[in-house]
Amino acid sequence: MRGNDRTWRHLVVWLHIVTSVGWMALALALFALLLHGATDPGSAPAATEMAHFVDTVLLAPLANTSASTGLVLALGTAWGLVHQLWVLTKFAITLVQLYAGIFLLSRGLEAAASSAEAGPTLAAGTVAMAGALGFQAWLSVAKPGSRTRWARDRRTGRPVKLPTAPAALFAVAVLAPLIDIAVGTAVGFPTPLLSLLSVVAAVVVRRRALRAHAAPVPAIR
Repeated sequence: MRGNDRTWRHLVVWLHIVTSVGWMALALALFALLLHGATDPGSAPAATEMAHFVDTVLLAPLANTSASTGLVLALGTAWGLVHQLWVLTKFAITLVQLYAGIFLLSRGLEAAASSAEAGPTLAAGTVAMAGALGFQAWLSVAKPGSRTRWARDRRTGRPVKLPTAPAALFAVAVLAPLIDIAVGTAVGFPTPLLSLLSVVAAVVVRRRALRAHAAPVPAIR
C-alpha cells in the first residue's frame, strides 16, 4: 500500500476514534444536565434547553461522523462489514443508537426543552447510549468472537479476501463529514447528506471490487 493510501485511511481511523469518544462524552454531559434538571426543579428550564442545544449542535454531528467513518472503514478494509462477528455487532449497535438518538432522544430533548421538565427516562437513555459506546470501544480493542458465515466463499469454502479501497474513498470519508458539519452549523440543524453518500460510495466500491475479484480470468492462448 502506498503512503498516500495509508495516510487517508489513518485519518479516517483518527476521525472515527475522536468522534466516537466525543459522542460518548457528550452523552454523559447530557446525563449530567438532565440529572441536574431533575434534582433541582429551579434549574430545569436552563438544563433542558442546554441539553437540547448540545444534542443538536454537538452530539448529533459527532454521532453521524462516527457512524459514517466506521462504516467506510468496515467496507473499505479487509475487516468487512459482516465478515467479523465483532464488526457486525458494532454495526448492529450503531444502527440502534442512530435510530434511538434521532427518533427518541432528540425528540425527547426537544419536548423537554419546550416543557422545561427533565424526566428520568431521558437521563436513563443517555446513560444507555454512553454504555453502548463504551462497549463498542471494547469490541474494537479486544476484537472477540469468530468469523461469520459470510467470511467464506460459498463455492470454494475458502476465506474471502476483502480488498482495501482506494485512497480516494478514504479522502471522501474524511472530507464529507467535515463539510456536513460546516453546513449543519450554518443552517442550524444536522445535515449528514455527504456522509451518507460516502457510505453509499463505499458499498459501490466494495461490490465492484468483489465482482472483479470473482470474475474468471480469461485463458491466454
